[in-house]
Amino acid sequence: MVKEKIKGFFEKFYLLVVLAILYAPIILLIIYSFSNSSNFNFDNGFSFEAYVSIFKSDKSPELWSAVANTLIIASVSSVIATIMGTFASIGIFNLGKRARRIVENVNQFPIINSEIVMAVSMMIFFVTFSFPEGYLRLIIAHIAFCTPYVVLSVLPKLESMDPNIYEAALDLGANPFKALTKVMIPIITPGIVSGFVMAFIMSMDDFIITQINKGAATGINTLSTFIYSDARVQGLEPFWYAIFSIIFVAVLAAVLSINLVKISREKKKNKEKNA
Repeated sequence: MVKEKIKGFFEKFYLLVVLAILYAPIILLIIYSFSNSSNFNFDNGFSFEAYVSIFKSDKSPELWSAVANTLIIASVSSVIATIMGTFASIGIFNLGKRARRIVENVNQFPIINSEIVMAVSMMIFFVTFSFPEGYLRLIIAHIAFCTPYVVLSVLPKLESMDPNIYEAALDLGANPFKALTKVMIPIITPGIVSGFVMAFIMSMDDFIITQINKGAATGINTLSTFIYSDARVQGLEPFWYAIFSIIFVAVLAAVLSINLVKISREKKKNKEKNA
């Protein structure tokens, strides 16, 4: 009993240490976002000025343009990547063992590979085939590196699905399209949603691929490239801490909402089974 208590204590202590290392910097960032100072102190007192300056700063037009570009590129690329990744996952799932293993390994290359290598290779591809600079290049590049993450999210759901369900739908008179849309896709929807969220966040977070492929003459900036161009000249101004805090809270709220929906659905399913 004593050994189990000691073991349990150290397991909990280790978990708390890991969580502290991960989240203490973010908590400090949120705290200092109310200081309206770049020197990590509260000499100016507690203030919402950093949040107000997001809307009233001289850089606000450029900032909101970058935010709009980020959301447009992330939305379009993540939707297309989710559709492509979902159907690719279904195709991979139905391959033979050897072919499936090969395709799964190929799918992981963009994830394992260095981002700078992918950025330069995409740039060479766009230049070789004369793709116009701007949104088209960025959206294609973001689709290319987001799709593998969708595949990795959807495949486990397909593997956990009863393989006889699709065949049963066909036996009961459904055509392949109806069996796919009415039976298979609803079952793997949680994986599709997780893949979309991951693709959206990865697209918003990307810097290297966007910076190299956006084109200098286009004037297009996403949030990450605008932060880089602004911070290297004047350093991080106080309103950036406010922006980072808002992004973290928004992502946290989205993740919690998705998990709460999953938990509520599982509870409903358990109640229906018990009833």
